[in-house]
Amino acid sequence: MIDQIARSETLPSKLSETELRQAIEHFYFGYRAFTAPPDRILDQRGLGRVHHRILYFVGRHPQISVNSLLGILNVSKQALNAPLRQLIEMHLVEIITAEHDRRVRQLSLTATGKKLEARLTGTQMKQLQVVFETVGENAAAGWHQVMHSLSGQE
Repeated sequence: MIDQIARSETLPSKLSETELRQAIEHFYFGYRAFTAPPDRILDQRGLGRVHHRILYFVGRHPQISVNSLLGILNVSKQALNAPLRQLIEMHLVEIITAEHDRRVRQLSLTATGKKLEARLTGTQMKQLQVVFETVGENAAAGWHQVMHSLSGQE
């Protein structure tokens, strides 16, 4: 009974539990479909999704500091250390000392890292393009609105 009360208090009044569970399932299956193509590419190199996230955000923010990357990824230094070291050893990411402060380490993609990141993210961009075009005119705007709200970004 307490479960039912808690659920009824937390569920928006316009959507049923069935509709919300269906949304959750769509989210899970959509995420699986979205990550599958890059996962196959990464697997060929012995890499995983965490490596893709690092490559993506270092590519989006060249010369990003390690601390800034930690903030974006919302992970600890320990969680970032091993995959980042692996990407550096594979010559996909390079680390340099910032000119403005020798204590700051900055990350950038190497030429090989840029190619890999473009290939990985390119599969997802193509996938989103097809989906947005298939769903219709307001699909991208709706997607951005939902994902922005879900991520809690201001």
